[in-house]
Amino acid sequence: MKFLAIAFPLTMIFLFGGIVTRAQGVIVPIICDVRPCRPIPRPQPLVNALPVKSIKLDTKIANQVATTHVEQVFRNDTPFTLEGTYFFPIPEGASISEFAIWENGKKLVGEVRSREQARQIYDAIVRRQRDPGLLEYAGQNLLQASIFPIPPNSDKKLELTYTQVLKADSGTVAYRYPLGTGHNLWRQNPIAIDDMPVPPSGVRRKMPDQQFGTISGTIEIEARNSIRNIYSPSHSIDIKNITERSAKATFETSGNNKDLEVFYTVSDDDFGLSLITYRETGKDGYFMLQLSPKADIRESEIASKDIVFVIDTSGSMADEGKMDKARAGLLFGIKGLRAGDRFNVINFAGEEHLMEKGLIRADDAGKKRGLAFVGALRPSGGTNINDALRAGLRQFDSSDRPKMMVFMTDGLPTVGVQNVDDILKNAAAIKVPGLHLFNFGVGYDVNTRLLDKLAAENSGVADYIQPKEDIEVKVSKFFAKVNSPVMTGIELDMGGVQADLVYPRNITDLFRGDQITIIGRYKNDNSLNNAVIKLTGTFAGKRQTFTYNNLDFPERTETNTFLARLWANRRVGWLVEQMRNNGENKELRDEIVDLGTRYGIVTPYTSYLATDGSFQMDGSGSGNGNGNGLVPPTSMAGIARQKSVNLSPASRPVSGEQAVTDSLRAQEKKDMRSLADDEAQTSRAVRKVDLKTFYLLGEVWTDGEFDPKAGFSETKVTFGSDEYFDLVSQTPELAKYLSLGEQVVIVWKGKVYRIVK
Repeated sequence: MKFLAIAFPLTMIFLFGGIVTRAQGVIVPIICDVRPCRPIPRPQPLVNALPVKSIKLDTKIANQVATTHVEQVFRNDTPFTLEGTYFFPIPEGASISEFAIWENGKKLVGEVRSREQARQIYDAIVRRQRDPGLLEYAGQNLLQASIFPIPPNSDKKLELTYTQVLKADSGTVAYRYPLGTGHNLWRQNPIAIDDMPVPPSGVRRKMPDQQFGTISGTIEIEARNSIRNIYSPSHSIDIKNITERSAKATFETSGNNKDLEVFYTVSDDDFGLSLITYRETGKDGYFMLQLSPKADIRESEIASKDIVFVIDTSGSMADEGKMDKARAGLLFGIKGLRAGDRFNVINFAGEEHLMEKGLIRADDAGKKRGLAFVGALRPSGGTNINDALRAGLRQFDSSDRPKMMVFMTDGLPTVGVQNVDDILKNAAAIKVPGLHLFNFGVGYDVNTRLLDKLAAENSGVADYIQPKEDIEVKVSKFFAKVNSPVMTGIELDMGGVQADLVYPRNITDLFRGDQITIIGRYKNDNSLNNAVIKLTGTFAGKRQTFTYNNLDFPERTETNTFLARLWANRRVGWLVEQMRNNGENKELRDEIVDLGTRYGIVTPYTSYLATDGSFQMDGSGSGNGNGNGLVPPTSMAGIARQKSVNLSPASRPVSGEQAVTDSLRAQEKKDMRSLADDEAQTSRAVRKVDLKTFYLLGEVWTDGEFDPKAGFSETKVTFGSDEYFDLVSQTPELAKYLSLGEQVVIVWKGKVYRIVK
């Protein structure tokens, strides 16, 4: 037994050309068919794949050379001793330095050698198991090892270390650890012990659903130049800049098994710029630009600003200690002002009260005056939003200093002008060029349409503090960011790049320690390999232009598919905001539906797709309703349009918990930098694979682009047949989609493939 544990064979497998880079291992239990079976009881049916208890990733990147150490713990929840075949997808060009299995607390190290039969072993397992999840390994470079024994009801820990040279495109370095590979194996076909032989104890039990456990990791980066714009579209990561040339990113999740992707740039420029692109042949491309200032910004390079704090002190602010918390946040903001700043404070209830007639300097005397004024505020009276807004706007002069106004309220207008349209009109009549208006709605009794539109019309943001949130913490974080503007009045010249639908629509000021993320599409007919982008803004007291050369906007690039979905989220957020603020129209509604169904985005019109599976399609793709009288739709978008009744953003309330939730969700999509949170909203009836979104209609995973009226030719293939495996072998790009299940409808290059049982 010990000899078998030590002398396991290790082989490198190269399947179907090695097109896609993957890096997550899987153990597939096997039945002895090569050598005489050992006299060990075997579960029937055989477990598809052992569930993953935990994955721990430790990566060190030094000058674009990444060394990744992976520790994977698998779980055998059966009462049987198992033998398994371990597959691990190796990144292209990677070099394995160690592979080890832990047995009885000891680390047993093996060696890697080639083997001609590796391809046949993998094919045989796929055909025998008839599990579509195994298809995720088609097109991979694979490490293969035999694992025995895997004791019953126990963990099996494996370790692997490999090194690879990371690529840098347009100055952006990309690191990937695709956790998603093999996850379909663990999500489908949970095993019931009731279907297995009765164990000696005579007790039958049910295994839990196979799924990922804890996934965590650390990525340490060292470079010769300053590290900028560390970014992950897939996971929420914590970033710590140790020095200018070293940084550490950490993450931990138990619910996100998407491929881990991390990008960063190295630059010693005053403002570092990174570029990432994605484009399918014959279609519009997508790009993401990120701008960040250097870390060692001097005090003299921080712009002096004018800021007005307007705070609601009506009687309702006394509830739940809101006034005390708001006061603490405001005091934090005043204390953080610089000597060159100017400010004023206005509190309002039935009428407004100004700390001073105009802006005062934020020197020691000025801040002392501000702290005393805020400390004396007490809640009482009604809510006169109109007059308070107008008083705040009148504080600003015609100087070119950065201008900000922070407006905080917990209620609806009850005194003075109360009509929302009139308040908006009165505020617009006082024009303040370059103003950024930041609104904070406290609680649910606020008019979200008023606050959202005021912010949108004044290059700002509306945020909401829900009853369980701490006002002081949220407002303090905001002040910590906006107190240090580095570049103001930003303009971006894209040169020869034919950019389209770029978000955010208005680029805001750039603050110390922050970065701006710009996402858009480009339409150039051919590759643009030497694009020039110019950044102009006021920095260190003067107008300056920074030029970035040799940027690549290719005609085709197959990596970074996440950009399309990230752009679609931004686009949907902007469209929903337009409808919330300006009313609904069919053109915007249809575009939201199309984007929502194609990319699997939760919207006011398509959120039902992520919460129920009540609508089914028959074999021809026609809709079969559930007794609700709907006309059968012809596509996923058609289903969404029919079920979007009463989901219109314009028809939803402008005040209350639902209104605040709607506003926050729309803002999240407008500002979305990562898909991690968006993926968490997706139900089990929706799966996203690269750019495609599939919906579980009945028992069939159906491509969101499927439309029977499109006129595409259809090919029907029986799951597990010779034709099925020939299709995977000849078109390995389809494997990741077919791995969803035994019944799949997919649109691919002008054809429809229908996989049937």
